[in-house]
Amino acid sequence: MEARAGVSITDGGNVLLRSRGLRVERAGRDVLHGIDLDLCAGEITALLGPNGAGKSTLLEALAGLLAPAAGTIERSGRVALALQSPDLARRSVTANVTLGLAWWGVPRAQRHARATEALAAMNAGHLAERAARTLSGGERRRVHLARALSVRPDVLMLDEPFAGLDAATRASLLDDTGSALRANAQATLIVVHDRAEAWALTDRLLVLLDGRLVADGPPRELLERPPSIEVARFLGFDGTLSENDGTILLTRAQHVTLDPLGPIGARVRRTIPLEDGVRLELELEQGRVYALAPLPGPAAGERVQLSVTGGLRFAHAAALTERHEPVAVVADSAHEPKP
Repeated sequence: MEARAGVSITDGGNVLLRSRGLRVERAGRDVLHGIDLDLCAGEITALLGPNGAGKSTLLEALAGLLAPAAGTIERSGRVALALQSPDLARRSVTANVTLGLAWWGVPRAQRHARATEALAAMNAGHLAERAARTLSGGERRRVHLARALSVRPDVLMLDEPFAGLDAATRASLLDDTGSALRANAQATLIVVHDRAEAWALTDRLLVLLDGRLVADGPPRELLERPPSIEVARFLGFDGTLSENDGTILLTRAQHVTLDPLGPIGARVRRTIPLEDGVRLELELEQGRVYALAPLPGPAAGERVQLSVTGGLRFAHAAALTERHEPVAVVADSAHEPKP
């Protein structure tokens, strides 16, 4: 865990960290471009983006570990960054947490109580006397997060705290982390690995693509109305229907239903088995869409009929290679090819 003392934000309010025009270079190459961002007290914000988008670089710059090439960063209070790797000393769990508190200058008389409180918040109190080397991957993550919580920073940043865990361990840790974070008033920024983590944890979602913040808003709102095609694609709108008037309809699998009486004919191009069903890649005259179906599902090459309800319509097919604003959301109506 790394930290940096704050530089006061002068206009008050509940903004605890602010960047304006932030540009960061690595090895002579711009990694972040013009980042404007406010982090507010009591708000949990997720940062989502593909590998190489600059997510970890942004956290390191906001925490003061990387000097910006341009722009400003203001901090109110103390900022803590918990890196992705849960490195623990070869001591007991409690000793690992109190070591972090000592590094932050917390008086010795307060350390044990604060360590105990933080471990309990992460549902890890039963691990207190265990040697760190005996912990499982999920247990190490709990201790790592407890150590970050124990120092009570004004701004807490977490870099992919759930990466590399099995599904059951991740789900449990997500629940406990969300509860622990909401019990405190700090501003929190979390780099998450996938969309499900953002929906489960956060009040606000940031999307970082190619070093630029391209979306900022409540997770559900961004999923229903992404501000551009690039954001829609990243958030799972992987199907495309082209229409004769030049508009395109982007869909997610949830928008497409196999329907014997449906108005759209398609051929199953590929089937992808899932835990409780099958994902279908469907080829149409107007494009390609994806759907979910119960097992066993139709076979590759089979002809099927579809209904499409919902999706996101953009004004021009040329927008597939450009950045445009969406003009309409199609909802609660079956889509039929236009004549």
